[in-house]
Amino acid sequence: MKFGFIGSYGTPEQQVRLARECEEHGWDGFFTWDGVSLDEPGFDAHPTWDPFGLLAAAAAVTDRITLGAMVFALPRHRPWELAQRALTVDHLSGGRLVLPVGVGVPTDRAFTSVPGQPTALRDRAQALDEVLAWLERSWSGETFTHEGAQVTTGQFRFSQPPVHGRIPVWPVAVWDAERPPRRSLDRALRWDGMVPQVRGESPEDAEAGPQQIRELVDWIVAQRGPDAGPYDVVYQGRLDADPQTAARQAREVAEAGATWWLESWWDPTSVTPEWLLERVRQGPPSL
Repeated sequence: MKFGFIGSYGTPEQQVRLARECEEHGWDGFFTWDGVSLDEPGFDAHPTWDPFGLLAAAAAVTDRITLGAMVFALPRHRPWELAQRALTVDHLSGGRLVLPVGVGVPTDRAFTSVPGQPTALRDRAQALDEVLAWLERSWSGETFTHEGAQVTTGQFRFSQPPVHGRIPVWPVAVWDAERPPRRSLDRALRWDGMVPQVRGESPEDAEAGPQQIRELVDWIVAQRGPDAGPYDVVYQGRLDADPQTAARQAREVAEAGATWWLESWWDPTSVTPEWLLERVRQGPPSL
């Protein structure tokens, strides 16, 4: 299992430093986040930054770690601009970009304050699928057009493909063992990995636990078959300050089948950039 760290707060300079220190202290990935203007108490007091700008800067000061954002809200991105920005970071990093993607949060004013943006969940899900389809077509190197319910474009061509031919995509999917929501799960199965969530009122409430990860991984194997290729299952959690306890937490998740642990701290009232840097310097646990 690999270990990534989410830079939830900080100036651009602090975020880039955090990425560099992630690499220096043994982490496998650095992730920022994608929001514009959040209408939520606490979160609205923190500045937001362009994730691709931060990741481009992080790519320039690192050599090894995976780079991404938790998560890219694709329904509010213009697909042709998204494709170009992702391709730029992919090449700048030597092919280290991954794209965790989702429908976006309805409290972002980039949805609610902009006429014509999809706001209903069904419409955002449809837009997510169409942007992903557009993005994948852009990697072909061929001239293409697209006609959909929400995205329609004439001819486009990106002559340079991603470094490895495609950029890994990890859609968010909701897991419920009793009633698996097939639409979001089937979407994730079509791509390269999955960021599982459960139903909850806060980011922490929506995190899947180790038992849910185990159930989900068993379901994924049954759906994809035992001979399918590698597939990432991304767990979000918070490691204990005690190294032995942290190692035990990580082993439990790794044994459940997760391929990534993302260190995820979001409380806007207590988490500071300085605290995040101190946490990064502790490094990930040894399994």
